Amino acid sequence: MLTDALEHLVRGIVAHPDDVVVRSRSLRRGSLLEVRVHPEDLGRVIGRSGRTATALRTVVKAISNGEPVRVDVVDVDRGR
Repeated sequence: MLTDALEHLVRGIVAHPDDVVVRSRSLRRGSLLEVRVHPEDLGRVIGRSGRTATALRTVVKAISNGEPVRVDVVDVDRGR
């Protein structure tokens, strides 16, 4: 549910919505949601001074029902 909601939000922001991929991984302290976007859209997802990324994290935290969740915007050029 969280991955679908985050993917929907990010697709509404970017210019290349077909390149948006959100992966969920389980960690010891909760879940990690990795957002991968087209390199040209990275600035849109992060926003000025990280405001858009912070807003996305706030929304995901609000709908997570108290479950610890971390949202990372991953640069597609990084080999992870």
